[in-house]
Amino acid sequence: MKKTRVLMFFLLFLFVWVELGCSGARHSRSDRRAHYRSEQNYEVEITGVGQDGTKTMKIWGYGRNVEDAILQAKMNAVAAVIFRGVPGGHGAAATPAILRDPNAIDKHADYFESFFEPDGTFLRFLNLTTDGMPSGQDRLRMNNPRGYKVAIYAQVLYDNLRRQLEADGIARRLDHGF
Repeated sequence: MKKTRVLMFFLLFLFVWVELGCSGARHSRSDRRAHYRSEQNYEVEITGVGQDGTKTMKIWGYGRNVEDAILQAKMNAVAAVIFRGVPGGHGAAATPAILRDPNAIDKHADYFESFFEPDGTFLRFLNLTTDGMPSGQDRLRMNNPRGYKVAIYAQVLYDNLRRQLEADGIARRLDHGF
């Protein structure tokens, strides 16, 4: 009887452990969807003026481990340019968001689902200046929730991203409506 209880407890513990997060590298649809929802905040700091057609920034991401946090920071860099815009600073002017229609997110939800896959299209519009393991103030261990907060320096290819979204019919052309 005692062995049966111990076995049942062990199986229950194993089931709960598997269901609640032993797979840190896997990203669910709701995790990716949070990257482009209007409630999402992005910690973005402009680091200077990049080449024409690019935005250079320091951006933060959170994750269970450092690799997940770096991936989220990459997604946040592209998502901030698309949905929120980039604040000005360090000689760079503020840039409005590429998508200004608040309903565009819901209209094109399937497009953004595949766009923000961990190995998806968004990576083509990102030039990272730091892709190694961050250290010091750019890599913080968080106690609640357990995980890491990581900053990367990234360069987003803003003009190329805008052209791609226009070609795919997601964003309106700048000369549309004049």
